[in-house]
Amino acid sequence: MGGRGRSRRTQRKHFRDGRENVWKNNDNKSEPQQQNKESSNWQPFVAENAAFNEYYKEQGIVRPEEWDAFMECLRNPLPSAFRINSSSQFSMDLKSQLQDEFTKSLQIAGEAEGIKSLPWYPDNFAWQSSFSRMQLRKNKSLERFHEFLKQENEIGNITRQEAVSMVPPLFLDVHRDHFVIDLCAAPGSKTFQLLEMIHQASEVGSLPSGMVVANDVDVQRCNLLIHQTKRMCTANLVVTNHEAQHFPSCHMKKNHENVSELGMTQLLFDRVLCDVPCSGDGTLRKAPDIWRKWSVGMANGVHCLQLQIAMRGLALLRSGGRMVYSTCSMNPVENEAVVSEILRRCGGSVELVDVSTELPQLIRRPGLKSWKVRDKGVWLASHKDACKHGRSGIVPSMFPSGQAHLDTSDDTNENPGAEINEDGNSNNNGDVDVLVPQVSSLPLERCMRFVPHDQNTGAFFVAVFHKISQLPVLQTKSNKHSRERDSDSDEKVKQGEDKDVNETDVSNADAGVLVKQGEDKDVNEEAIPVKESDEELLDCNPSKKLRVESPNKPKSRAEKANDKRKLQIQGKWFGVDPVVFFKDDAILTGIKEFYGIKESFPFNHHLITRNSDTNHVKRIYYISESVKNVVELNFLAGEQLKITSIGLKMFERQTSREGVSTACVFRISSEGLPLLLPHMTKQIACASPADFKHLLQYKSIKFPDLVDDGFREKVSTLSLGCCVVVLNKDNEGSSDPPVVDRSTIAIGCWKGRSSLSVMVTAIDCQEMLERLLVRFETKSGSSDINCEEAANVDDAQVKEVSETVTTSDDVEVNKE
Repeated sequence: MGGRGRSRRTQRKHFRDGRENVWKNNDNKSEPQQQNKESSNWQPFVAENAAFNEYYKEQGIVRPEEWDAFMECLRNPLPSAFRINSSSQFSMDLKSQLQDEFTKSLQIAGEAEGIKSLPWYPDNFAWQSSFSRMQLRKNKSLERFHEFLKQENEIGNITRQEAVSMVPPLFLDVHRDHFVIDLCAAPGSKTFQLLEMIHQASEVGSLPSGMVVANDVDVQRCNLLIHQTKRMCTANLVVTNHEAQHFPSCHMKKNHENVSELGMTQLLFDRVLCDVPCSGDGTLRKAPDIWRKWSVGMANGVHCLQLQIAMRGLALLRSGGRMVYSTCSMNPVENEAVVSEILRRCGGSVELVDVSTELPQLIRRPGLKSWKVRDKGVWLASHKDACKHGRSGIVPSMFPSGQAHLDTSDDTNENPGAEINEDGNSNNNGDVDVLVPQVSSLPLERCMRFVPHDQNTGAFFVAVFHKISQLPVLQTKSNKHSRERDSDSDEKVKQGEDKDVNETDVSNADAGVLVKQGEDKDVNEEAIPVKESDEELLDCNPSKKLRVESPNKPKSRAEKANDKRKLQIQGKWFGVDPVVFFKDDAILTGIKEFYGIKESFPFNHHLITRNSDTNHVKRIYYISESVKNVVELNFLAGEQLKITSIGLKMFERQTSREGVSTACVFRISSEGLPLLLPHMTKQIACASPADFKHLLQYKSIKFPDLVDDGFREKVSTLSLGCCVVVLNKDNEGSSDPPVVDRSTIAIGCWKGRSSLSVMVTAIDCQEMLERLLVRFETKSGSSDINCEEAANVDDAQVKEVSETVTTSDDVEVNKE
């Protein structure tokens, strides 16, 4: 409630600041006329901020001679970019269409370049246009290209994503067998990219042995994440809702009887992506309102949270694994300062990887070795300066050396006349007169900075870590100063890809990794590094101490909250549907017999539902072997994971009147069809190009109106209910069941008593029809799919069967 309350206050504050010129009523009758006159002369955001200029000039993120080009690029709108889904069935068709059609047509429209592939992205699957999103929406000559982007993005064939946002997953070096976690995943573009890598070169009807866990702290953003990733149609994904800095490890005792079956006692990952929440000033080109809101406090306020998330990511990483830390910020306090503190805490157990030879066409700049901290108009070169000036919110890890300064009484009285000016100089009569910035001895040049004017992108920061061995345990005595500073900190910050954090919303959080309340100290096989202030926080936390209470004494609000926390750790996540293995043998046997599912397909123990009552199950989801092991581990560990979405929707109960009377009430979903089809032997019919086109066009066709006699005969032998129609390529005969490969095109249908109806959404039908037209016309000048038999289908006889076409959102996530 506290976080939401702060958000509302902030919104009200912003509303007050901008309301008087628009909303305030005035008795002066001439005022509305004046307002209309002003509104007609509306001006865009002023792309200027004096504090921004002063700060980054002093930090030296670009050379002085580049400053004008740097600022000019920041003031221009960001060109739109997108990525082709490499695992899509039509990926090569889309690439050809972009190269052959849109590249030429957009040049004719008046743009010298139009669109181009990004040379540094593998296999030319990433593209960038010379138009901003606003231009795409407003320019009539770009309307067809804009509609193409919207349609393909909604289906999942492409993902609209900022160019530099595609960089972090590329440096993770993800393989098919890797366990990967995206700790701050919403809205999901990078998670989608990771799933593409997991599924790369997968055989038809098979699943990779790896998996992806996508986590986000905000429930609403989790819904957005689910909507984005469901376009991938994968059984290797789990979406969770946790604070990234407290992500549970699902630890199970080593002597548990099920350890030998699972092969693991703790959830660890081969790859970790920490795209942490940040101030977001690297997104100025697409979010110009940041010019008005920017301040140094935005970065100072999230530094400690970023460090917590990164340290938690390393604790979840296997030895030998790789972690990528990234932000969409240019501020060294959020970038190099966090990386430096990670290396100091982890010692030799973690190293910063030099990836300068990877992706050679990607222009990047080395990380900074020296920087200063600014707070409330004052430049600080070290933590000692912060203590002298009373900046208790500035922590040692923000500085290059990371050395803490103890503010003792002797230090305070040593130079009572010392005072730091806003220009950073000292106004004392002592020996130190010049503010000298510290220089880090760590290999920070291995970090990567991406600046806008290098390749016409946004700004980004990326650092790649390699975990050599288990992390050390750091336990030192804390002091009174750190206790007083850290006990008042607040670490609850909304984690989002926009990284647009207000100074008023964020206070400095503790820079360490806190143990989650209610967990035992042996939650991790690997100890989590704890800073001196963390130990004090744990000692001062009332919920961590044992107490003897009288049975009649009422519990305080804090004690009730702690009890609720313990219940949640045991798996009772209120407002979220449970994850239940589907074990109804009668229903499973009926499904296998109806569709002729082969015994070789791993079917049993791979189906789950979100409803423990099998009589009212609406959807059945399929999970891969790796996800199944994680679910079982989560059960044995007390359901520590709060799972909001899991697996691939494979079957859905047919609730129409005709569906209830069939032998199998569960139909195959469009998402699950590509995985299940190679393992089916029944309820399959091969259609000619003409009939396939008619089904996509008219959605429902009566049996006498089918063009191909063989197809009509085959459909008549199928049982009533769900069936699969496969496009017969090149008009050649096919085996029964047909041989399925990567080029096979199929749709789910419903066979009624007198007609065949398509169970695919309208936009999917439209997109598939367009793809087929292009594909057949490419093979031959006049395609069979454009034959005139379509005229024989009487439109009056075509019945739209909306009750059998599911277009609603299939995501089952309850709001907390």
